[in-house]
Amino acid sequence: MDTSSKENIQLFCKTSVQPVGRPSFKTEYPSSEEKQPCCGELKVFLGALSFVYFAKALAEGYLKSTITQIERRFDIPSSLVGVIDGSFEIGNLLVITFVSYFGAKLHRPKIIGAGCLIMGVGTLLIAMPQFFMEQYKYERYSPSSNSTLSISPCLLESSSQLPVSVMEKSKSKITNGNLLAAVPFWYLPKSLPRSQSGEDSNSSSEKSKFIRDDHTDYQTPQGENAKIMEMARDFLPSLKNLFGNPVYFLYLCTSTVQFNSLFGMVTYKPKYIEQQYGQSSSRANFVIGLINIPAVALGIFSGGIVMKKFRISVCGAAKLYLGSSVFGYLLFLSLFALGCENSAVAGLTVSYQGTKPVSYHERALFSDCNSRCKCSETKWEPMCGENGITYVSACLAGCQTSNRSGKNIIFYNCTCVGIAASKSGNSSGIVGRCQKDNGCPQMFLYFLVISVITSYTLSLGGIPGYILLLRCIKPQLKSFALGIYTLSIRVLAGIPAPVYFGVLIDTSCLKWGFKRCGSRGSCRLYDSNVFRHIYLGLTMVLGTVSIFLSIAVLFILKKNYVSKHRSFITKRERTMVSTRFQKENCTTSDHLLQPKYWPGKETQL
Repeated sequence: MDTSSKENIQLFCKTSVQPVGRPSFKTEYPSSEEKQPCCGELKVFLGALSFVYFAKALAEGYLKSTITQIERRFDIPSSLVGVIDGSFEIGNLLVITFVSYFGAKLHRPKIIGAGCLIMGVGTLLIAMPQFFMEQYKYERYSPSSNSTLSISPCLLESSSQLPVSVMEKSKSKITNGNLLAAVPFWYLPKSLPRSQSGEDSNSSSEKSKFIRDDHTDYQTPQGENAKIMEMARDFLPSLKNLFGNPVYFLYLCTSTVQFNSLFGMVTYKPKYIEQQYGQSSSRANFVIGLINIPAVALGIFSGGIVMKKFRISVCGAAKLYLGSSVFGYLLFLSLFALGCENSAVAGLTVSYQGTKPVSYHERALFSDCNSRCKCSETKWEPMCGENGITYVSACLAGCQTSNRSGKNIIFYNCTCVGIAASKSGNSSGIVGRCQKDNGCPQMFLYFLVISVITSYTLSLGGIPGYILLLRCIKPQLKSFALGIYTLSIRVLAGIPAPVYFGVLIDTSCLKWGFKRCGSRGSCRLYDSNVFRHIYLGLTMVLGTVSIFLSIAVLFILKKNYVSKHRSFITKRERTMVSTRFQKENCTTSDHLLQPKYWPGKETQL
């Protein structure tokens, strides 16, 4: 074929007009010139979108890691911290439904770019209060000088001398990522051309069993502006169509319940590690970021590889999603046995004689050993005695003198420490809480191992569940369905879960702190056993409910699959029987009309 004929063919393909609502037929093997721009634009879009998710996850992960610091910084209870954490989702509620609906019909890359700009500005606003508030002050016992002068904590407390506030500089890191990610989306086209290669026969036939596509072109023709009013009229019918899909509705309920458990568990996981295993805030967040987050990423990636390699069907995806949930929550159940006992705190968990149990009453902080010291029962300045018991303050431990050399503060002649140690005379102690028992570090190691495996297992069903969501709805409603799905997760899980988790966790508090104005502040000490049962039990209950809902999804999915598959087979068998009957009738009639013998029959070929 010469060059002029090729140009004519290309010109005909470009200028030919296809009728509305009918598919256009193009060559099955596109040239490299037509394929290269599509691949380049697709790679840019995927790269920019991946960077957006990375920056968004980085910001959300950092905010989650600062939950315990916010609680101490502003001296607030866990319930209020849950409200603050849930309030980050409120801004999405104003636009997410409309963006997901109209975004499918308008310029998607530009809408994504505008959303990235808004997220970047929002991140800057979150960091702004750090530059206007005063520096962080926290309570900690400190003598008035750095010398080795001997000072009596008891006398200091009786003279109502307030502890010296120690200034701690906090750095605020502002990232310009949540802003740079918006740039590539403004240069992408409205839509990418479809691949000319045919779809997988398995997926196309499978989709036809669950989705009845009406061959209507829902995209506006080129050169015409989108009619917003016409799209708005179709909003309620589209919403009714989505909620009328039983598979979509049940999966929406399943995900909402499961994300309630996951959001509550992730939000208070650093606090749980601190209170249960006696780890510091920095170490708890470091361990979560180093171990759990890579496990989640690997689980999501593995789920996608499994779905692609084995070409799992919709029912197979539902089974994989259910199996990952069942196995993950069974592993999570074993965490109940990996807890540590309460720290021995005089007057709260043990008596001043070192025996258990003790009445959880504030007046239990006072005993004969510290009766002559007029101590404050609202302050939390823990001191670890050499007997392994933590005291709320050095004054309540009955310490007579203290000695400071650099950063180390040692208390001497502590009468309460001597009583619990069953020694004659007085004993000493140092600033800070005592470490947990010897078996707690080993329990923490087991907790990390089980937590990593559980995170990987639960995240393994993420991609199968997402594929199930996309394949159970009509193609023209996918964007809207994802918007409603995200809205439901944020409204019914992202906002309330941290709140009621925090409220229930606060019920396990043994020692509340008090603000300077006299109102109740944050919790200083939790009952480890009660905290563990509330935190793990609530997560387990919600996970169990989600498992039963997943079973219902699989049941509905199989029911639709079997019924439509049987109807398809029945219709096919009827067609085959009728065709065979017609052939037999035609053969019989031809045989009856044909004579048995005629002249020349033996010689005619």
